[in-house]
Amino acid sequence: MALEVNDINFDEIVLNSEIPVLVDFWAEWCGPCRMIAPIMDEISKDFTGRVTVTKCDVDNSPGVASKFGIRNIPTVLFFKNGKVADKQVGAVPKSNFVNKINNLLQ
Repeated sequence: MALEVNDINFDEIVLNSEIPVLVDFWAEWCGPCRMIAPIMDEISKDFTGRVTVTKCDVDNSPGVASKFGIRNIPTVLFFKNGKVADKQVGAVPKSNFVNKINNLLQ
């Protein structure tokens, strides 16, 4: 299951993580966001202990969304060592996310 991150806990959970972190920027009203939600849950299980999967509601956390220039959702940012290492915009198949994760883990 994906962890909820927000303007308050984002730095602690995402930027200070010792393992790579995916941040799924989403909103309740976003259809494509709901489409990838089960994929994010699967990835969370598939990569337990190797990657942390998080979700950030852009309506409730405008500071984080603004800081990273999130203009379209869903947007998934891939963090490694506290920095954005990759990005995926839009609803795409699970394999797209897995390929990006595997590149992060090398």
